[in-house]
Amino acid sequence: MATGHQNNNNSPEAVVVRLDEASINEAKSILFQAYRHEPTFQYLFDHRRPGYEQRVRATIRELINLYFELNQEAVGVMVNETLVAVAFIGEPELRLNLADQFSWRIRMMLTAGFACTRRYLDYHEKIRSLLPQPQAHQLPLMGVNPKYQNRGYGRVLLEAVIRLCADNPRGSGLVLDTGNSRYLQFYESEGFKSLGKIQLGSFEDYVLFRQIEPRSKVNNIA
Repeated sequence: MATGHQNNNNSPEAVVVRLDEASINEAKSILFQAYRHEPTFQYLFDHRRPGYEQRVRATIRELINLYFELNQEAVGVMVNETLVAVAFIGEPELRLNLADQFSWRIRMMLTAGFACTRRYLDYHEKIRSLLPQPQAHQLPLMGVNPKYQNRGYGRVLLEAVIRLCADNPRGSGLVLDTGNSRYLQFYESEGFKSLGKIQLGSFEDYVLFRQIEPRSKVNNIA
């Protein structure tokens, strides 16, 4: 995949690319900056306790490694040869089987700790319980480099994710969540609807879903 997109605000052209393992370090850096101040991660990985940033880094690293091990889709946005945004997409079966990834769970417990790993798995189970049907892709990791935010690159990235989901005949939707209410308007503008909220300590995490008909099904209907 390599598609160009010119933003309306005359920002440099954004090119959507598939990521490989050579981009892991750049992806980890972008996602760490995107998630370390997010309320959901602060709750799940106990930001009041020493070592919070190390636990966030470990979690992002282990999730990226798992996604590459399982050959899941990963896409990014390049601007002037610089990777500025990334997203990792889970096939519908992965969310249901995340707790069964034994080696991943062991690595998580050794790096993020048992309590945080358990809390993370419980959180995913609560999200799963809100899904209208099981055949949903997931978007557990998506971030834009803070230096490139508010330039339309997040929308370019999300639209690329939606196109990839439509190419997979096993799925019929995309689920994501956020603990930051200021993102809700953006997601709603992209067709996402609320499935509900998850109480995480003193705040709520919003779970959102967008129905996406597989292209093969749409073509058959046409």
